[in-house]
Amino acid sequence: MKSNVVKKGTDKTPHRSLFKASGYTDREIERPLIGIVNSKNEIVPGHTELDKIASAVKTGVLSAGGTPIEFNTIGVCDGIAMGHEGMHYSLVSREIIADSVEIMAKAHGFDALVFIPNCDKIVPGMLMAAIRLNLPAIFISGGPMLAGRVDNRAVSLSSTFEAIGLYNSQKIDEKKLKEYEEESCPTCGSCSGMFTANSMNCLTEAIGMSVPGAATVPAVYSKRIRLAKESGYRIMHLLENNICPKDIMNEKAFENTLAVDMALGCSTNSVLHLPAIANEANINISLNKINQISATTPNLCKLSPAGDKHIEDLDRAGGIPAVMMELNKKNLLHTDLPTVWGTVQSRIENAVNCDTQTIKLIDNPHSEQGGLVILKGSLAPNGAVIKKSAVDKSIYEFTGKAKVFHSEQECVEAITSGKIKAGDIIVIAYEGPRGGPGMREMLSPTSLLAGMGLDKSVALLTDGRFSGATRGLAIGHVSPEAASGGPIAYLQNGDIIKINLNSGSLDFEVDPDEMEKRRKNTTLKEPKIKTGYLARYATMVQSADTGAILKV
Repeated sequence: MKSNVVKKGTDKTPHRSLFKASGYTDREIERPLIGIVNSKNEIVPGHTELDKIASAVKTGVLSAGGTPIEFNTIGVCDGIAMGHEGMHYSLVSREIIADSVEIMAKAHGFDALVFIPNCDKIVPGMLMAAIRLNLPAIFISGGPMLAGRVDNRAVSLSSTFEAIGLYNSQKIDEKKLKEYEEESCPTCGSCSGMFTANSMNCLTEAIGMSVPGAATVPAVYSKRIRLAKESGYRIMHLLENNICPKDIMNEKAFENTLAVDMALGCSTNSVLHLPAIANEANINISLNKINQISATTPNLCKLSPAGDKHIEDLDRAGGIPAVMMELNKKNLLHTDLPTVWGTVQSRIENAVNCDTQTIKLIDNPHSEQGGLVILKGSLAPNGAVIKKSAVDKSIYEFTGKAKVFHSEQECVEAITSGKIKAGDIIVIAYEGPRGGPGMREMLSPTSLLAGMGLDKSVALLTDGRFSGATRGLAIGHVSPEAASGGPIAYLQNGDIIKINLNSGSLDFEVDPDEMEKRRKNTTLKEPKIKTGYLARYATMVQSADTGAILKV
């Protein structure tokens, strides 16, 4: 056992005395030590109830002969961090989470780990740690929030952001705005649409690191407690058989996961996180690879914000096993791969698609191409990403004049003051991984545009990123970023930009001589924050097209 390094032999007498100081008995110390990695806190709604999940996991571990030992990680609520300096700290928390788990696991000699995440950067940060440590591991999240209801229609967090645009354009009054505030987020759990948190939980199940159903069973259902107990039992099986994350998360498993990503129409943030997770196993997930899989994988689901369905609907329809079952009808999956619970084949062989409106049949998809598309061209030589499934087909090809801003705040002020008109292409530069620093999400401007009815007539592109709750012609991760001298740094008001989602191109029309003059006469801006962790992060982070990984 790995834990022998902290408990076996006479020379570990001091170590055992410290375990006993924490209340552990000889019998408990002798058993395998199972780290319960909990991201519980009292501010993120997806995490407030994770103590119940941890308690259930511990029950499972104890009943199967292990000793559960809980420790915690940080977790940022992207919704609460949105639109102010707090959003600089969201993406960067991913690396802190991975590093903190590594530190705790290595320092204390755990034999195996059960990860309890739920939201945004916590899931990928923990997956990065799991691969890095390569101890037997399993994931059980806190589960999704139930959708709310306003005017007898299902709503979610994205509805509250868009309601601000409705209010600012006088389409609703303050009373209705308050109703959205009160009703959009009715329970604990990760916000109810296919936003980043639920995207990453679904992809965790797809890659095989959680038990079937773990991604979609709502947070408030008792079934989630049972799944947590099963996860506690299962970690002991994984330990006994030495089944580790690198055995499961191999190159073919990542290909499966990308196929599920495209079928679901996940958050564009998955294009940051999957390459970063794969990098921990020395597997290269390039943007070209992502586009290749997108080109051959039908989009089967339009969940909020792309449609009016939510994760609870996906769960009722059959969840991730049903989605994977549909993909397998056209041999789009590797089914002989191991997971924490049987093989891929065993997980999907009894799956049933109970709602073909929520999960389209493979022969009748929303589109023949996946939900995410990588764009390249003169404006994004290294690539950019858009959630195509959340864009109206009428604007797949869009040409307009640039209105350039160098921060999200400048852009929001222009939108709310009526300076943005139909046909404009908003450009927000210097919000990339280094220039931001931290690559802030731009849910506020995209939601304002949607609420004001401009989401079908205005495009927005940035070297920053978007929330999974974003819809419309919103292009993120433009690489290279402005702070690194990418073409986006030299755009000026009035430049013609051409977007073509059908051909996957993103170009701008500037004469080469004029472009060279701009390069010579433009001084690139320094990162906006130059102290603390963000200053260190800006010196280490690489481009968005690498997954914004840190240089070693």
